Amino acid sequence: MLKFIIRRLISLIPVIIIISVVLFAMVKIMPGNQVDMMLGSPPASSESSYQEYLRQKEALIKELGLDKSLPEQYVRWIFKMLKGDLGVSTSSGGMQPVKNVIKEPLKNSIILNIFTITISFLIAIPVGIKSAVKRFSLYDNFWQVTSLVFMSMPVFFIGLCLIYLLKIKTDFLNLPFGKMPSYEDLAGGFFSDMYQWGRHLFLPVVTLTIGNLAGTIRFVRNAMLEVIKKDYIRTARSKGLKEKVVIYSHAFRNALIPVVTIVAGSLVGLFGGSAITEQIFAYNGIGFVLIKALNARDYSLILAMNMFYALLALAANLIMDISYALVDPRVKFE
Repeated sequence: MLKFIIRRLISLIPVIIIISVVLFAMVKIMPGNQVDMMLGSPPASSESSYQEYLRQKEALIKELGLDKSLPEQYVRWIFKMLKGDLGVSTSSGGMQPVKNVIKEPLKNSIILNIFTITISFLIAIPVGIKSAVKRFSLYDNFWQVTSLVFMSMPVFFIGLCLIYLLKIKTDFLNLPFGKMPSYEDLAGGFFSDMYQWGRHLFLPVVTLTIGNLAGTIRFVRNAMLEVIKKDYIRTARSKGLKEKVVIYSHAFRNALIPVVTIVAGSLVGLFGGSAITEQIFAYNGIGFVLIKALNARDYSLILAMNMFYALLALAANLIMDISYALVDPRVKFE
């Protein structure tokens, strides 16, 4: 297994290089100019003011390394990134290191997505299993229709509906919007702090869970239906085994194999989709920061965020391959 992981990690190196080159090129051909966005329009009051503006612009170009050729800028960016220096953000109130800008939002996004994935699978797996076992029943038909409705609804529409129902129309839960409270802001004890975090997470988590839940229920149901038809399930039933043993010990263990593949996909998809949700609820996550960086032409922050998403996708695929081999004994680490 260790050799397999090492071999896969080595094979990812050229992929990461190609992705980094493509991302760097795409950011560089974006319209607009980072320096002009930072300094604003040149003054038209006097010649001296204009000359001072040009000096500031030239100094800023040198400070950001934008006076170098594109290959030199790319190599400089790669070496700095390998040292842990992700560059300087220009859209977060002055020149701040990117790693300081994304540290808190990254933690918030991880918390948001962990809760979403956990709740989604805790609900989807038993519902999908029961729907498959009770195929064409009222229970199955209800969840089939419900999942289709949820799958047809964009995430932003779900979020807006929840805002209207739980904030504008009623607001009986008094749910807060905006930035997640930090550890320094919370000093009321463990349970009090968890309560405050839960109130901030409630609407974004429910929005993402509804969006992720529908597809997962249908996937689990279809995987179970495929397994239930197999001969070994009929054999297990003919031996007089209890239905719960047949379903959970025989059917579900084999149906879990394709389900593992969607866990990694859900992880990447949620981090990507959460950008819209974070924007709707003003939730201080990496998606919220990325949209802000795109509007401000903050190239260093845009590059860092997109490299994070790319590395997350590669890591998710690696985890998926390892999990697949662990779940299915027929698959070997080769």
